[in-house]
Amino acid sequence: MKFAVMRLALAPMLATSFIFTVPARAADVFPNRPIRVVVPSAPGGLLDVVTRLAAQKMSEKLGQPVVVENRAGGGTLVGTRFVRSAPADGYTLLAATNTITALPAVKLDPGYDLLKDFTGIGQIGRSPWFVLVGANQSDKSIADFIARGKSNPATMTFASAGFGTTPYLAAQSFLHRAGVKMLHIPYKGNSAVYPDLISGRVTMLFDGVGNTATMVKGGQLRALGVTSHKRLAAYPDIPTVAEQGLPDFTSYFYLALLAPAGTPKAVVQRLADALQSATSTKEMRQRFEADGIEPIATTPEEFNKALRRDLDDMAQLATTLGVKKE
Repeated sequence: MKFAVMRLALAPMLATSFIFTVPARAADVFPNRPIRVVVPSAPGGLLDVVTRLAAQKMSEKLGQPVVVENRAGGGTLVGTRFVRSAPADGYTLLAATNTITALPAVKLDPGYDLLKDFTGIGQIGRSPWFVLVGANQSDKSIADFIARGKSNPATMTFASAGFGTTPYLAAQSFLHRAGVKMLHIPYKGNSAVYPDLISGRVTMLFDGVGNTATMVKGGQLRALGVTSHKRLAAYPDIPTVAEQGLPDFTSYFYLALLAPAGTPKAVVQRLADALQSATSTKEMRQRFEADGIEPIATTPEEFNKALRRDLDDMAQLATTLGVKKE
């Protein structure tokens, strides 16, 4: 009799426990709604294009839409700060280049602490730069460009997506190595530079291969060189910078995804798995080859270690170039 009474007493408690545990498990399923990826630069750039391709493939793996949203401005700071302040639940992510490790080296207050405010999901790939001039410029090679720069130091300019961004530091590193000084003209994004570069209002731009290959092939822009270790298979007629008088000069930028710090590890891993699945597809690999992008598969742990190293490397580069924090 006591046993029967005890079973009756426990029945409501078990029922209550079941009622509360089922919704909790359902809430733990990730993702259960669309995911937003913020690109902190203008539409049309390589980061934007590649992120959209990766997002489409990730959505197939995750079973939810992965929507890309551009938040340009402040040399990527507008979008970066927006994601920093977003909930750490995996539903708002940041697409970034290594500008995110460069800005702390050149800004007194970039508005974020990379290692405290973000956690890495993984790298998408890395790309070298084209050294670009308008097709109406007289330069036919890196040697021509350097010679003209030394002869006309007050008349030549270079453009970038903003002070401290990756293309800015890459161009400054090249000019420093070449012994040439030029006036810097900042823009809101590299894509905004194209009309002025084509017309000759600005002299030179460092930009990702995939961004400008069409304009190079179409004869609007001239790629004087590429900053990779060796010539790209898709562009065998464009020599490296290193083989044109600057031995061992190479420069790459990477494309990656990050999440706000505190995002659960299981969620980060789910996103990382989806990203690696996306970048390993035949379609993405073919697009990468055409755009001069080298795929890179990293775990979140490996990427976070790479971010720490890159912060130190960028600080050292800024010191070498004599770039003062603003």
